[in-house]
Amino acid sequence: MNKMKQFIIVLCLLGLATVHCKAQEKKAYNVLFLLVDDLRPTIGAYGDPVAHTPAMDELGTKAHVFRRAYTNQAVCVASRYNLLLGSRSTSTGLYDFGRAFREAYPEAITLPQHFKNNGYHTEAIGKVFHIGHNTYNDEQSWSIPHHHELVIEYADKSKKGQTREEALFANIPWGKANSLAKGAAWECLDVPDETYADGRVAKYATERLKELSQERKPFFLAVGFARPHLPFSVPKKYWDMYEPHKLPMPSYQSNPINAPNLATKRDGEISQYLEIPAASVADPFPDTLTRKLIHGYYAGVSYVDAQIGKVMKALSETGLDKNTIVVLWGDHGYLLGEMGMWTKHVNYELANRIPLMIKHPDIRSGVQTDALIETVDIYPTLAELCQLPTPVTQQPFDGKSYKNFLFGDVSSTRKFVYHSFPRDGKLGRAIRNADYRLVEWKAIGKDEEAIYELYKYSEDNIEKENIYAPNLPIVRELKNYLNQQPQPHAERVASKWKEK
Repeated sequence: MNKMKQFIIVLCLLGLATVHCKAQEKKAYNVLFLLVDDLRPTIGAYGDPVAHTPAMDELGTKAHVFRRAYTNQAVCVASRYNLLLGSRSTSTGLYDFGRAFREAYPEAITLPQHFKNNGYHTEAIGKVFHIGHNTYNDEQSWSIPHHHELVIEYADKSKKGQTREEALFANIPWGKANSLAKGAAWECLDVPDETYADGRVAKYATERLKELSQERKPFFLAVGFARPHLPFSVPKKYWDMYEPHKLPMPSYQSNPINAPNLATKRDGEISQYLEIPAASVADPFPDTLTRKLIHGYYAGVSYVDAQIGKVMKALSETGLDKNTIVVLWGDHGYLLGEMGMWTKHVNYELANRIPLMIKHPDIRSGVQTDALIETVDIYPTLAELCQLPTPVTQQPFDGKSYKNFLFGDVSSTRKFVYHSFPRDGKLGRAIRNADYRLVEWKAIGKDEEAIYELYKYSEDNIEKENIYAPNLPIVRELKNYLNQQPQPHAERVASKWKEK
């Protein structure tokens, strides 16, 4: 054999070896995680006939759209801990603001940190961890410093001084913040998108995607948007998308019949704004105020939808969409005057049902599903989709992977979801199956008789009457599910948590 033939054979063998090695390489998917504050499924892809949400609707045609996804606690800080730790609030004892999870679990491994530990570049833009109310970011989760943005913001600078909510989100101590003036509940000015934080977040995220497309390292990029969180500070063009008289108004504005007082709410977060009367003065709110607030909420949804559209466009233009898993997640639901209640902080359906879409470049798209899923399930699902090892964590780990379900195994989902909310010294623990929700109210660690709620749901998803009776077969079934859950952990106390 002459030297030329030997050389050709060697080249062929090297080529075959290269092909074989490439075949053995696992595909490193990127993750683009879109977090939206206070977003209930007010989205066209979820059947809302009024919402102008073309970007999220388009994402829905390419994703698995979970119509029955639920938060584990209907408040910003806890819901984000649920997501980023893969832990229910009742497992960690982290129910409220000012609780640093690393005081309780110093060796905790967060969702982005798990990706970082496995060779990913991890980065956060905007609101990911809740920052404010004496709660802070987690630096260990990210490869580079978090790109912070505002949640409370006004473009009208004629009014001087920091408002109460601006101060709380800037981690000004509670006592000082609560001495400040209230801010407006809405703002409608003819200004560019980037006047407000979400426009700036989208701009920076598109820039970072272009830069990341030039890198060889896979990435986990979390992009957090503030609207439709109050105040409804939204450019005028998004307000103009809606005719006020065509907006949906709440049809039922009373507490559920036979509901315990501690389960319901009035005032709270909504009352931190100038235009809002106390419930003792106006319960329910006048129709003009209700309509204005609903208008502001829908404007906020359309504004954030436009920003998501910019990010998704950049993902496509860079070619990253071919190898990137996209998740759209709302941290909890939202009440818009239903049962006379506003915002969140209860165990009822509209405060706990969330939008969740998962788009995988190699999985069948455009799937609408009623499979039940909890926020804590996202952590193990993403880890398994990206072929990362199951994390061994110091914190309790409650999530269930939905990878097999996304690949077609419809038997691998939950029969029920679980969530909680504390109030008045008691903890409300809820079990929700396809048709019912059972809520048990009881002080943690005390031998006392529990208070129960039971609701059966119709299409409007509004609780109208507590139908609890101990002898009902459905009560026995749901109590059995509830008793199978770990006993709730007492609330962690922020003894060492810093103040600024």
